[in-house]
Amino acid sequence: MKKFLLILLSVIVLSGCTQKEQTKVVSFWTLQMGDFAPYINQIIDKYESEHKDIKIKWIDVPFSEGEKRTLAAVMTDCPPDLINLNPDFSAILAQKDTLAEIPESKLSTFNSEIVKALSYKGKIYSIPWYATSAITIYNKDLLKKAGINSVPKTYNELYKISKQIKAKTGVYSYLPTITENDTMVKILNKYGVYEPSEYGNTVSQDIFNMFKTMYQEGLIPKETITMTHREALEQYMSGKIVFYQGGANFLNMIKENAPKIYSQTDVSEQIKGKIGQNDFSVMNFVIPVKAKYKEEALDFCLFLTNEENQLALAKMTNVIATNSNALKNDFYNDYSDLTSKARSISAKQIEKVYPQLRQRQGQKEINLLVNTAVQSILLDKSPTDKILNELVNKLN
Repeated sequence: MKKFLLILLSVIVLSGCTQKEQTKVVSFWTLQMGDFAPYINQIIDKYESEHKDIKIKWIDVPFSEGEKRTLAAVMTDCPPDLINLNPDFSAILAQKDTLAEIPESKLSTFNSEIVKALSYKGKIYSIPWYATSAITIYNKDLLKKAGINSVPKTYNELYKISKQIKAKTGVYSYLPTITENDTMVKILNKYGVYEPSEYGNTVSQDIFNMFKTMYQEGLIPKETITMTHREALEQYMSGKIVFYQGGANFLNMIKENAPKIYSQTDVSEQIKGKIGQNDFSVMNFVIPVKAKYKEEALDFCLFLTNEENQLALAKMTNVIATNSNALKNDFYNDYSDLTSKARSISAKQIEKVYPQLRQRQGQKEINLLVNTAVQSILLDKSPTDKILNELVNKLN
């Protein structure tokens, strides 16, 4: 059945290539953007009105099928001309030499930190579209009750005030979901630990031991070793933790489900490490090396991601623009209410995101091994250095 579907997809793609066209038909794929059809169709109509010889053929692909369908398509002789992907899968396709290189000069209007983060071996293979960046959501009333006047900026600062918070308020400072997905790997990255071979060094040991101390002294919940960010949000809405790290979109959930906690809520920058960079997620576009209309696809992509169009999308969805001029807009300099403040803080964080965590081949397996090591360390099953040395050996 899978083989049949791949053959069928190839036939569909190739049939589009073999048609005799009086105009250039640029095939354009997005990932689950059907809800924004009026927005995208309006952009397509405007572009086509300014480029009479080009027709944009838009296909919206379900998110769950994006990677599978893209991989099948780029292996044919006539893939889509422009494809919406995440950077991790884009990097995999770049490694396979299936993507066209994007001249860096064409990306001068985009945030330079994001462009740098998207580079692969010094070359650019993708065009950024929109981004998100987590912020710190915190209970200002509980923080005041604890006698603390400033919000911690780093994990170390948060660690230092956790005992005071617990003593004065009876609640936890936060619930670090350090065994969920790549959370711990990202924290290590924030302290300059980039390679799996470095997970046993003294910097890594200090970070793991910091969480071990907090766990064993009861400064973070015992559920830390199993809970997800959604469960941590529940803890925040129940008034059981002071700090929660998440996207600005979670503010609406807090407002709807815990209005009293929302009234006590404020926001600040996300918790950082020694390096000072911020986590972020971005969606981008790629152009397959076998695409028929590469130049036209790039031109349309730059139109789709220009200042005006990115701002329009941001105002509909609260995502962060990646266009430098859009980021300077007053929309991202509004602190008049909590949602606007969160959005503006997120946008400022995009100015410092490099070096970014690079997803590797087998990253899920790496995350699983790291998370298993975290659990063993917190539960004090063996000395930290021994567990981390064993971890590095397994990763090697």
